[in-house]
Amino acid sequence: MKILISAAKTGGHIFPAIAVADELKKRGHEIVFLGSGESIEVDAVSEKDFNYQTIKMDGYRGKSIISKMKLLFLIPLGIIRVINLIRIEKIDAMIGFGGFITIPPSIAFVIMRRPIFTHEQNSIQGSANKLLAQFATYNFLGLPIKNNVKNNLLSGNPIRDNFLKKSSYENNTNNEINIYVTGGSQGAEYLNSNIPKILQNINQNIKVKHQCGINKLTDVMNLYEKSNISAEVQEFYQNPQSLIEWSDFVITRSGALSISEISSMGRGMVMIPLPSSIDNHQFHNAKYIENIGMGIVHSEEDGINELEKKITQVIEEKTYNSWKAVTNLEHLNAATLISSKIIESLSK
Repeated sequence: MKILISAAKTGGHIFPAIAVADELKKRGHEIVFLGSGESIEVDAVSEKDFNYQTIKMDGYRGKSIISKMKLLFLIPLGIIRVINLIRIEKIDAMIGFGGFITIPPSIAFVIMRRPIFTHEQNSIQGSANKLLAQFATYNFLGLPIKNNVKNNLLSGNPIRDNFLKKSSYENNTNNEINIYVTGGSQGAEYLNSNIPKILQNINQNIKVKHQCGINKLTDVMNLYEKSNISAEVQEFYQNPQSLIEWSDFVITRSGALSISEISSMGRGMVMIPLPSSIDNHQFHNAKYIENIGMGIVHSEEDGINELEKKITQVIEEKTYNSWKAVTNLEHLNAATLISSKIIESLSK
């Protein structure tokens, strides 16, 4: 069978999509990967044996009126393009991983009477997936969602193969505490500015590895030097799984993929949700992790002093050891489960 997979713009959509595509490919199925042409997509699929195709599309919510009008004009063009793809490539079904880019192909598949599937990574269903859920054979959920979703199946978030190996590290009984700080591939100014200052006030033997984002290296390194903390700072780590395994715990935002990967490797988190995330979904993602006993949440509005108290408590009480004791296996077999359900549905 030939399956179209639609994902674009962010690693949180693209990497779970590739994990499912890889699994389907292993089972002998062909993949048409539909993106928007962004460099993150091109880089991610460059070594994959996928038929990579693009349409012009961007996000809708939070955009200007002019941008929204332009996007609405692009939808019918995208639908026509995908209908032609379905006919030429003889595509059997599609799965969309959220974002506005999934709307044109999904409409095209409905018109062509071909099955569609969706995957939602976050604890709050995105606008595109809300719209498409009623047409989907299965709506796969990466995290539990409170509102009722038609034909839903809690699958977990598909994660990359190099995050599948659960860390073999035991509880830290040493005086040295390893902390990985990451604001995602672009970094996070809040973490860059405040974490070095907070850690300098904690009277413990701390080692830090900090992903700071592009063009922020010098400023963050200077802050750690002033704080007299042993820190390795890089703009971007190519192998974040090794940083997670090295760490005792992670200080991070709470994007769905990041928290799924970290918790799958047996590490807990101090999570600082991005306040501007749509529908405040990062906060709800973080609360899920907190509720399963693998981290604590800090809202920026609560202030830096409160964040310092939380991090100090985690370190002094060695709370990170209790986080390591929790086993979160929900995401480890997500790609396998999703692929199996898609193939099973198409084989009926």
